[in-house]
Amino acid sequence: MINRLTLITGTIQTREALQTQLQDLIGKYIDITCFAIDDYVPASTTDPLIIFSSRLVEQEATIHTFDDCKTMTALRTINYQYIEKLLDLEAGTKVLCINDTEEMAQETIDTLMESGINHLHYTPHTTGNNAPEDIRIGITPGERAFAPASLEQVIDIGVRLIDITTLIDILDHFHLKQPLGGTISKRYTGKIIDLSRKLTSINKQAARLNQHLQQVVDGVNDGVMAVDAQNIITIFNPLMEKYSGISSTFAKGKHINKIWKNSSIIPFMTASKEESVYLTWNGFNLMVYRIEWDQHDNTLFIFKNADETILMEKAARKELLKTGYIAKYSFDDILGTSEAIREVKHIARKLAKASFPVLIQGESGTGKELFAHAIHQESDRASSPFLAVNFSALSEDLLESELFGYEDGAFTGAKKGGKKGLFEQADGGTLFLDEVGDISPKLQARLLRVIQEKEIRKIGGTKNIPVDVRIIAATNKNLSLLMEKGEFREDLYHRLKVLFLPIPPLRERKADIPILADRFLTESSNKSMTLSKETSEELARHQWFGNVRELKNTIDYLTTVSDGEMITRKDLPASDFFQKPAQNEKTEQSLADKEVTKEILTYLFLCKENYERASRKKVREHMDKRGVPLSDQQIRRFLEHMKAEGWIVSKQGRGGTQITPSGADYLQHIGQML
Repeated sequence: MINRLTLITGTIQTREALQTQLQDLIGKYIDITCFAIDDYVPASTTDPLIIFSSRLVEQEATIHTFDDCKTMTALRTINYQYIEKLLDLEAGTKVLCINDTEEMAQETIDTLMESGINHLHYTPHTTGNNAPEDIRIGITPGERAFAPASLEQVIDIGVRLIDITTLIDILDHFHLKQPLGGTISKRYTGKIIDLSRKLTSINKQAARLNQHLQQVVDGVNDGVMAVDAQNIITIFNPLMEKYSGISSTFAKGKHINKIWKNSSIIPFMTASKEESVYLTWNGFNLMVYRIEWDQHDNTLFIFKNADETILMEKAARKELLKTGYIAKYSFDDILGTSEAIREVKHIARKLAKASFPVLIQGESGTGKELFAHAIHQESDRASSPFLAVNFSALSEDLLESELFGYEDGAFTGAKKGGKKGLFEQADGGTLFLDEVGDISPKLQARLLRVIQEKEIRKIGGTKNIPVDVRIIAATNKNLSLLMEKGEFREDLYHRLKVLFLPIPPLRERKADIPILADRFLTESSNKSMTLSKETSEELARHQWFGNVRELKNTIDYLTTVSDGEMITRKDLPASDFFQKPAQNEKTEQSLADKEVTKEILTYLFLCKENYERASRKKVREHMDKRGVPLSDQQIRRFLEHMKAEGWIVSKQGRGGTQITPSGADYLQHIGQML
């Protein structure tokens, strides 16, 4: 007789995790079938044992018939594979415990406390509730989609696993407890032992890392001192010994008052809100910088020799100014508070720290060049050259000479003595290739070789020149489609797209329009001008196919034609002023489609107000009740259109589909039209 059981979970992620656990521990002896409520659960089953992953799942599964089956609700425990992430948090840290329901969040907290992870202060949290302002860290068992945006850190501790107690109960049900109980228990315990080995290895690595960091701190060309919450010195490197005349052995463990007796720097170190201060100490002119960590009580002080720093910065700046090859924009210059722009800036900051090529893709006018500048500014190449070339602005022959340079006499009209190309000039820095989708096949081949070999050969040259250049490329074209047509090399595409940054169009970040408009208004006018409420609303409703560049042009136009300080709707240009969508981009809906869109958005708005999740299935059921039956394909088409317009977002896991503020604005607008 084959032993069989059915596992029913809430989410697909939970199903996959628990199925892996059961297969690993008892799959050799019991045939396991798994379903997720978010995916599919059969109306009935012939398996003799049903395992529900939680009480909530058991309640949700009551619509199914399992009369002839024995059922169990699994006891769950922490996934010990990720437990070290919580052990790293300091005792007393306030954390949000995030799950799809408050009951499940509290159950997770109870499990953590019972498992001995009781050094933290937990607060349960689910969607629809406001997060306390004093909590900046969240933890979640695989439900990251429900984390509030205000958190600075979210730790995913993985899906909770089935407890050994439930595993033994399963064996007992199939009369396997006696022959297999000990074996399964040893396997289960073995997982925890493996974790202990892993943690031991991590501790050894941490010790080696601390030793390495100490060597680094001792070797840097700055004085480095750290103090704890009680202002006791914990780090005091050799340059600090030089500046102070005090040995590290004497300084460590002492209060800073013992080192700087009656010194004016003490208020700066203990209470000042300033981040830096100038100090003359034992004949050294020093700039002292204070660095504090929000999550820790330690404070780091960097003592820089001001005379040496000024000389170095002057020399570096002088060289760069000679060429004019300096990035002009930082991430602070990229305006906007919408979720879309905050997310892309967050990702871009991470990409900046790597050294791989970046492909930036976005419509014309979205700010791709600003992001290229900002990525360079945030990278470790910030003090090195930043050069840019636009492939759509120059001919192929001119581009080739600009990129790779040429030797003396390479061609008629060549500059005497030859010329360095942009790759050579950007050595050690960044080269921004704008509109890379317009590059010719010939240049594609040469560019690929440079990226692969990290060396160039000038036109008319006979030797290869090594170059160290980071490539940032940008395009408003669909390079995948160009590859299919044979117009763009696949190997070059993958060389450029090691890292990828898609820039959202302005119509998907409409919350940023007032911020951008105010900035452009300030820049465009030499007098105090404001937008009327009606004008601002009209600007927010526009689709902006020319994106931020078109918005700026519009503001420049309004400040020019407006007679007073208040810009009104009558100042807005006619419709032919605005950029139209590309012909292959279908943006207008029929009247019937607009009616359906309005109905779906209304339903999603009500779901949001009632803190209900809206799946595609529920949308279809709602439309059936409204007398507008739609197929799954039709529902998908409408939702994809609304997502592209920025009216809805699709949350992972059990978050479902949610209406955005832009969607709510459009719902009000379309309600006035229909």
